[in-house]
Amino acid sequence: MHRQSAKSITLTIFALLWLVAGGVSAQVPKTALAFKPDAPDRYTVVRGDTLWGIAQKFTDSPWRWPELWNLNKDQIKNPHRIYPGNVIVLDRSRGRLALDGNTVKLSPRLRAEATAKEAIPSIPPHVIEPFLTRPLVIEPDGLERAPHIIAAEDGRVVLGNGGVAYARGMGESKEPSWLIYRRGGALVDPDTKLTLGFEAVYLGTARVTRAGDPAKIELTSVTQEVGIGDRLIPAGGLQIVNYAPHAPAAGLKGRIMSIYGGVGRVGEAGPHSIVTLNRGKADGVDVGHVLALYRDTTRVVDRTRPKGAPDSIVAVPGDRYGLVFVFRVFERVSYALVMQSSAPVRALDLVQTP
Repeated sequence: MHRQSAKSITLTIFALLWLVAGGVSAQVPKTALAFKPDAPDRYTVVRGDTLWGIAQKFTDSPWRWPELWNLNKDQIKNPHRIYPGNVIVLDRSRGRLALDGNTVKLSPRLRAEATAKEAIPSIPPHVIEPFLTRPLVIEPDGLERAPHIIAAEDGRVVLGNGGVAYARGMGESKEPSWLIYRRGGALVDPDTKLTLGFEAVYLGTARVTRAGDPAKIELTSVTQEVGIGDRLIPAGGLQIVNYAPHAPAAGLKGRIMSIYGGVGRVGEAGPHSIVTLNRGKADGVDVGHVLALYRDTTRVVDRTRPKGAPDSIVAVPGDRYGLVFVFRVFERVSYALVMQSSAPVRALDLVQTP
């Protein structure tokens, strides 16, 4: 009997060590997906809806969208195309959503105009569109070889809307529209202190009015003053984010490095703000990942101890207070939209698998 107990204990310890070492996904099993008591049995999709918003109508866990629709990993990256007029039905017996075959019929003209671009997006597109085409992160020497402004037509030092300038380095490019940038502040990992890249400071747009070397360009929209030496990057096309919201398959932890538009680590943010995370593609982050926001652990002094006793420092774990949705991923850095927040979002706050 004693021998069997020792064997049982040994096997238990071995199993725990295997889990910690990553023998299987060492995550706490998810609780059953709970639908809101007032969740509708049927919902007709309208223009302006998002996957996130629709999920919130049925459950308080919108990042569990794949479970709502019984999606596999491949389908997560190419979710069901849901259009205005579709009717979503809640199957309470099976605990999932489905599209009703008897969907609301749109007029022939609207049906003919229905394209992938009009499919319901994951999150509000107007908030993130400016960030979908801009290279938000630059490698240390990432702009050194990019085309650059060498002079203004009238000899000015700074340029604004409508300004005309000359640029070198475009070569044989046929791209008519360009984005104007300069290198910004360093993105430093708050944990390792390593520089992961530099933020790209967006200055505006320009169009080529005469090709060549130098090429003649006109500034079509300027958000900050443009000067000699500023760099040009092809505008490219807009990439619509239509990944189903979902939690990472494995445990993932990181921090907010900065709040976009803030100064260093100063400032706070709320819902629909953009934050920079110190985790990227190399760490397993993917577009569509949803991460929970936590305050970091704080240490407080226990002042209830007897007089004369040494101070006792107590670690107080931080509380979860919100969710972010990752929409742009670079090698070591990613950008996320704050979807929910019950407290101000701050730089250095923690993010992790919900």
